Order: sequence, then structure tokens, then C-alpha cells
Amino acid sequence: MPFHVYILQSDFDQSLYIGHTEDLEGRLQRHNQGRSKYTKAKRPWRLLYLEEFADRASAVRRERELKSLHRRDILLELAKKER
Repeated sequence: MPFHVYILQSDFDQSLYIGHTEDLEGRLQRHNQGRSKYTKAKRPWRLLYLEEFADRASAVRRERELKSLHRRDILLELAKKER
């Protein structure tokens, strides 16, 4: 089963959240149900971006890479990927 690195955007304040999961649909549902401590106060969340990886290690590496960037850099990175 593939792993996903995802970026969510809060409809509440436009903040971004980066994570990885093996069950994207279930994870997004948990974020929007308030079952994740960090994202609970900023609901609702929508999927902004998604990348797929064959293994967890690769997904974790990419998640850390994205988390090391600032918001502007993240958005520029996404724009490059979309081209």
C-alpha cells in the first residue's frame, strides 16, 4: 500500500499542515473531526497537495523536507511540481 505526504490548508485561517499517512481518506477525516490535537482548532481542513511514495521511509524524508521550508517556499515548491 502506498504512503502519502499531504499538505492541508485550513479554511479557518489559511494555515498549512504537512503530514504523511498510509490512509489519506481516514486521516483527513480525523483532522476534520478534531481528533488531531494540532489541527483541531483550525477546522475545517482541505487537501491542498499530495505526493505518493512506495514506502514510509521515503514519505517521512519528503515530509521533513517540506516541513523545513517556510510557507512561501512550500508554495513555490508546489508550483514547480504542478508544472
